[in-house]
Amino acid sequence: MTSPSPTTTLSPLPHLPPLPRLLVEPLVRAALLEDLGRAGDVTTDAVVPADARFEAVIASRQPGVIAGIDAAVIAFALIDPALTVAVTRGDGSVVVPGDEVLRLSGAARSILTAERVALNIACRMSGIATATAGLVEIARRHGHAQIVCTRKTTPGLRALEKHAVKAGGGSNHRFGLDDAVLIKDNHIAVAGGVAIAIRRAKAHAGHLVKIEVEVDTLAQLDEAMAEGVDAVLLDNMTPAMLAQAVAIVGGRALTEASGRVSRETVGPIAASGVDLISVGWITHSAPILDLGLDAATR
Repeated sequence: MTSPSPTTTLSPLPHLPPLPRLLVEPLVRAALLEDLGRAGDVTTDAVVPADARFEAVIASRQPGVIAGIDAAVIAFALIDPALTVAVTRGDGSVVVPGDEVLRLSGAARSILTAERVALNIACRMSGIATATAGLVEIARRHGHAQIVCTRKTTPGLRALEKHAVKAGGGSNHRFGLDDAVLIKDNHIAVAGGVAIAIRRAKAHAGHLVKIEVEVDTLAQLDEAMAEGVDAVLLDNMTPAMLAQAVAIVGGRALTEASGRVSRETVGPIAASGVDLISVGWITHSAPILDLGLDAATR
């Protein structure tokens, strides 16, 4: 669960459409309210004169992929709409240490008050994008599998974190419990088997709702394919077993590998021929990308 090594070649994704401000602003506003507490920024208000001006840049201190910049811009704008904020490297941009990401000018108090929330979001989302990009590059060298995220996200930040996965070149799995049917092992246990669970799902779901079923064995896979599903989640299978599963499916459904995915294992998993590789840790445990805000030197 580490960031890409210096030898990893990361691919830029500079044309990623931003999330709607209407979606992002409430998340940023909540973070600012949490930080401002009941009395506001008492340190800055005490130390920095009200008329002080400041020019600053946010720059990367590590190599990686940028994400969360739109949210950072909103953080500064919510504190002070009069600030001048210029994005120099947006979401999906590949950076090396020293690369400028954001340039700011205006009231010093405003910039310093919004700084931590803006950096918290941008560092975390950039860490997710960077971790994703590292896996994407390895998977591409071994097969055609897409790296996808899961619902293992920070409560309240799912939209931002899934957007960060896309910034890193990955794809999104379902966003919640309501946009697809994913029959997991516990559903199967309670329902009484793979076949009965699939039949019930088909009877309940609308015609636009896809159905995926998790299987742990090739016998379960045979049962799922006999019923017909849109995708199969091949859970905790070895690369050799995954290759067998891909052959059994024979293109009749999407194949998704899940479980124990790391930088060391993603290559052999991709080489098995699966279509998708789902990874939980890229959203719940990816290390941040270190970004810092400092006084502008030019």
